[in-house]
Amino acid sequence: QVQLVESGGGLVQAGGSLRLSCAASGRTFSSYVMGWFRQAPGKEREIVAAISWSGSATYYADFVKGRFTISRDDSKNTVYLQMNSLSAEGAAVYYCTADRTVVAGARSPSTYSYWGQGTQITVSS
Repeated sequence: QVQLVESGGGLVQAGGSLRLSCAASGRTFSSYVMGWFRQAPGKEREIVAAISWSGSATYYADFVKGRFTISRDDSKNTVYLQMNSLSAEGAAVYYCTADRTVVAGARSPSTYSYWGQGTQITVSS
């Protein structure tokens, strides 16, 4: 069982930056693929980025490539999402997710086993 707790969301101006953190419980964090999804009101949950258990492979949705960076620190059981150049389209609830068997970059939320409670990002113009 893995518990995930996100932090770092909030209000940011368009063009600004935020860094999300996701702290995971458990002693086997390093064996999990970690990902970030987001869900805006009235829209489906969509993948933003994912990172393999080793950290050697990453996946980014086309709409964030070049602006967002996912990373992990296994010594802290934490995965990060650095978000730069945020736009109004980035406003959503961002969720951290984990799974031991999924391929990093799997787009369907149903393929991930564990989810955090989400953190809200609001972008002001």
